[in-house]
Amino acid sequence: MTTDFEMQAFKTNGSDAVGRSLTTGNGANHAYRCRDEGSVLLSAQRNGHSGETMPSGCVTAEAFAGSKESAAHKVKRELSEAVCGKVRLWMLLVLLPVVIVAVVLISLGVCSAIHEDTDEKFNRSSFRVARLFNGSFSLPGLTFTEDLLSLSSNQSRALTGDLQGKLSDVYRSSPALGRYFSKAEIYALRPGSVIAEYQLTFVMPEEHQEQLRSFTLSREMVYNVLRQFLYDQEGRGASPSSALYIDPVSLKLS
Repeated sequence: MTTDFEMQAFKTNGSDAVGRSLTTGNGANHAYRCRDEGSVLLSAQRNGHSGETMPSGCVTAEAFAGSKESAAHKVKRELSEAVCGKVRLWMLLVLLPVVIVAVVLISLGVCSAIHEDTDEKFNRSSFRVARLFNGSFSLPGLTFTEDLLSLSSNQSRALTGDLQGKLSDVYRSSPALGRYFSKAEIYALRPGSVIAEYQLTFVMPEEHQEQLRSFTLSREMVYNVLRQFLYDQEGRGASPSSALYIDPVSLKLS
């Protein structure tokens, strides 16, 4: 008996190659689609798990999703493993940064508590050597009156008290000069708007007096601290017309 087979031509170019069916060993038809056409034409065929053939460059979506799911399951299982008793690995990973931060903060607190600034430790009773400075400044916001000629008048005492308090606050708040400052005194008021003459008294220890005279308690240091304060007073809201406004340009100290 003769069986005739009809030959049929297939096109292998273009998208026809991608869409054609491959016959598997068990008679089922399955279509595999690659990322591009060239991977079908160039890749060699290999046997599948069920005897079917597929292009070697193709990976099914099911296999890719399965690998992602298995990796996530593995990580989850490892994090849930007990390290010690009921303590899980994920608990240790969360607790470790908290412990590190706590140790750092405690260390900083302990260091700041036990640190002693030797420069801040001094015995004021040993400051027995006096250093005096004299100077003057003008108050452009005031008009000179006869009551200011006498320091015993009520107007003079009120004005000198305010000025002495202002000078004392400047030097007591100075990080460099505060420990050495003793007092400020206004000892004369004279005309020319109002010109106040003042004296500043500092005290220092005997063993370091030469060094202090040359640097910390030098004329330049004492003068610049007061001058800087006067130049900054307008920024703090002081008006040149106010009674206690001191003209920075008029400042003198020797």
